[in-house]
Amino acid sequence: MNKMKFQVGVIKGDGIGPEVVTEAQKVLNAIATKYGHEFDYKEILMGGCSIDATGEPLTDQAIADAKASDAVLMGSIGGNTQTSPWYKLPPEKRPEAGLLKLRKSLNLFANLRPAYLYKELREACPLREDIIGDGFDMMIMRELTGGLYFGARETKEVDGVMTAVDTLTYTEEEIRRIAKRGFDIAMKRRKKVTSVDKANVLDSSRLWRKIVEEVAADYPEVTYEHMLVDNCAMQLVKDPKQFDVILTENMFGDILSDEASMVTGSIGMLSSASLNDTKFGVYEPSGGSAPDIAGQGIANPIATILSAAMMLRYSFDLDREADAIEDAVKQVLAEGYRTIDIMPQENEKRSSVKQVGTKEMGDLIAARV
Repeated sequence: MNKMKFQVGVIKGDGIGPEVVTEAQKVLNAIATKYGHEFDYKEILMGGCSIDATGEPLTDQAIADAKASDAVLMGSIGGNTQTSPWYKLPPEKRPEAGLLKLRKSLNLFANLRPAYLYKELREACPLREDIIGDGFDMMIMRELTGGLYFGARETKEVDGVMTAVDTLTYTEEEIRRIAKRGFDIAMKRRKKVTSVDKANVLDSSRLWRKIVEEVAADYPEVTYEHMLVDNCAMQLVKDPKQFDVILTENMFGDILSDEASMVTGSIGMLSSASLNDTKFGVYEPSGGSAPDIAGQGIANPIATILSAAMMLRYSFDLDREADAIEDAVKQVLAEGYRTIDIMPQENEKRSSVKQVGTKEMGDLIAARV
């Protein structure tokens, strides 16, 4: 057995972030004990907690600490946009500005968001039984450092009228690298790519479609199709089984991945990875910081624990260890343990499962590892 040592940057974040990241570390420590590896953790501040401590959502030192890590495990950042004092600050000083800065500084251009329906959680899926069928398993591949979120923007008065402008820009190199990553992932899955755009309206989408077709020519084993984003949003609830890898730009990917998460029944179950062109990645749950339930010990840590499994798989090449975490999660669900967000809605089904809190769910999964 090869014993390996890894430096893991840990951004616990805001809201429920510290609670769920702590449970993911607990499961990683169980992996380290079982397989003889060593994970050295370096705590890094980002988001609201960083604003409170330093006045900045992400400091240069935090970026340096992240770059010095082999990978970063992260909780969600931000707070309640209505009540948090962070949102009285200028946009570039708010928690989410730290997240955008981190993605750009680390060149995290590829965001992987799996959407998988566990058979034990079928009752949490809002879709009809005939649509669910045998379940679904898709990977949303979202471009993460281009498009509207990173384009030039301004709000100014034009001829006496307040006018806001956001610029959507993509270069062919930006499109090509995310397309290649999407087709590479498809080769390890069911060999199907659905490229999502708005090519009937947007120039950026027409370039996107052209480059995706060029990349597809290098992957003859992969079947691919183009789909307009509004149709894709409809198809996700009409027939999610049809999708394998959904490849799309930044804003469309942001919206579609949230839709896919709710189709699985709970955003608290969905992991994500943001990768650059090396083995480095940032791993985080797909859900938000849920400040309304922070500190109550009821948040679902599974998405963060599965994100840690993705870290083992994609950054550390520890596939067996990643499988061990994923199998442990399935086992705990099969044994009937649920956090409140994935409890059955019908009272008669609730008697067959046991509700647990954040810490207990982490303990159960670590024990099954």
